[in-house]
Amino acid sequence: MPLTPVEPRGAQDRPASAAGGHHARPAHRLREGLNGNKATFVPVTIVVAIGAIFISVYLAAFHAPTPRNLPVAVVGTAADTQRVETLLASHAPHAFRVRALPSETAARTAIEHGKVFGAYDPRAARGPRLFYAGAHGPSVAGVVTAAFRQITAAEGGKLETLDVVPAPPRDTRGLVVFYTTFGLVLSGYLFGIMTYQLAPRIALPQRLASLAAFGVGGGVTVAAIVRAFNVLPAAFFGIAGLVALVALAVGSATMLLVRVFGVAGSSTAAVLFMTLGNATSGGSLPAYFLPGWLHPFSSILPVGVGVRAVNGLAFFHEDGVARAVVMLSAWALAGVTGLWVREKFLERQAGQH
Repeated sequence: MPLTPVEPRGAQDRPASAAGGHHARPAHRLREGLNGNKATFVPVTIVVAIGAIFISVYLAAFHAPTPRNLPVAVVGTAADTQRVETLLASHAPHAFRVRALPSETAARTAIEHGKVFGAYDPRAARGPRLFYAGAHGPSVAGVVTAAFRQITAAEGGKLETLDVVPAPPRDTRGLVVFYTTFGLVLSGYLFGIMTYQLAPRIALPQRLASLAAFGVGGGVTVAAIVRAFNVLPAAFFGIAGLVALVALAVGSATMLLVRVFGVAGSSTAAVLFMTLGNATSGGSLPAYFLPGWLHPFSSILPVGVGVRAVNGLAFFHEDGVARAVVMLSAWALAGVTGLWVREKFLERQAGQH
């Protein structure tokens, strides 16, 4: 992941009045950067630390992914539910959280709305039946079907499976939603850095106009690409709007981190959005497969919130969309507000000199 150098904190957008007086440093001094032993060892330390964080997070998340409290359902009585829950726990302790549903219609509805990942009917007329959603990806479908096939076989039966929310035929690995969302997370991170590199002196209103143009342009572009490949059954403007919010959330937050902390801010954004965000996005496996300490990031960081919303928009009756609009808007508003506060602070400092 790129660690692009930026001007030291406080250097960007500084009003001309702040450059005068005995308190200001000449412009060339601001760009000299590190020297001596710091120039040798600080970049090494930062990059190795980020690499170590990246490897640690990904190994923790994916070296042996297993579900933890993955929501599933049993169609039948409380006794049926208790029996199936006990069998599942004996084969895979703590892997599933089981709830009871009164009918196959309720089971289908729960799956179609993203409330459960599988629904098992042990008393179906033609034998035990499992409903699941292939749109969650082949890995999830494999885990769910394997678990219920195992308990059915233990009782001497044969499991019938029914995919009630299939994935698009062209999305054979179930990764389209992740790439649709993560592309603008990466772009938002790069935008937050490049806006200060390529235009370090423009005023804040102009910079925020650029951020808005990036969000809208990025959202429409991604939606057009997805439409061209015909791989996501969701409304064009729905995809464009959600992806634009992801871009604005990551872009504004990265801008704030870079503006306040300089190079350290870009490194922080890399860890936050590119490492933690990517690993906990739920793009390849749902957050239920994450270790407990990583799970909360999936519902907080923009990429995880965005992935669930785009997935819900395309397959699961808008599951997670309303929450994503609120969360992503809050991220974007916090970034913009922080930038405004920072500029006002710098202006007051400049006025005192």
